[in-house]
Amino acid sequence: MDAFHAMTVFVAVAEAESFAGGARRLKMSPPAVTRAVSALEERLGVRLFTRTTRVVRVTDAGARYLEDARRIIAEMAEAEAAAAGINAAPRGQLSVTAPVLFGRLYVMPVIAEYQAAFEQTSVSALFVDRVVSFLDEGMDVGIRIGQLPDSSLRAIRVGRVRRVVVGAPAYLERYGIPQTPNDLAGHRLVAASGLSPTNDWSFHRAGETVRVRVQPCITVNTNDGALAAACQGYGLTRVLSYQAAPQLASGELKTVLTDYEGDGLPVHVIHREGRNGPAKVRSFVDLAVDRLRANKALN
Repeated sequence: MDAFHAMTVFVAVAEAESFAGGARRLKMSPPAVTRAVSALEERLGVRLFTRTTRVVRVTDAGARYLEDARRIIAEMAEAEAAAAGINAAPRGQLSVTAPVLFGRLYVMPVIAEYQAAFEQTSVSALFVDRVVSFLDEGMDVGIRIGQLPDSSLRAIRVGRVRRVVVGAPAYLERYGIPQTPNDLAGHRLVAASGLSPTNDWSFHRAGETVRVRVQPCITVNTNDGALAAACQGYGLTRVLSYQAAPQLASGELKTVLTDYEGDGLPVHVIHREGRNGPAKVRSFVDLAVDRLRANKALN
């Protein structure tokens, strides 16, 4: 007799505490169930049940076997669900979150590509510069920048970004290039309050941290606004490297104080589902990881 089938019969009888009850659950005849259990006991060489006229109870050996049998049956069901899910077409509503500028620059292209490939899906994107609660706000996938706290969420690292100080070539030609963080005291500065709520800028070099209290001439609440001011030559600003990547690539901005950027911050794709999660989540995570890892601005 098939070992897995015999194990299934044993579990049904043990949970029903009855051969007749196990037979009804499995839609088998009581004699067939009795024969299956007897054959299993003979093969294992132990008695699995104590039988009385009123009830059937597992023995000590049967209790240990029941625990293992339940686990094996559950793992088999998970394996079959995972295999079936590989071929399932993604469908349904998918909720994605990311920081505002990261979402616009790097996540929206992934969403567009994903939705074009899987037309039976719809995507809701929440781009905000705060930590979103997956459970409370119903998110499926997110992008997090920075060190992750201990969490039940699954995380896949896709890159790293740095805090960079940038300025327009015309500004640097007129005011000069700062060589150390302390030189910022002699420059016009534009601060993005969303990136740093204080006027203390931290720099890192050779394992040492240098903190400088800056006096911005312009403070704006968005990174877009700070970058726009820097591009127009109003002063130097400090943002994350991915935020200024388009302007650095075009030559509108240049980085300064590169020796003080430090190791940077990790970028992760996070999600709640495991390997048996919905096809819509697995497909989006796979696509996002592939596209973000290939992006030079994040590596």
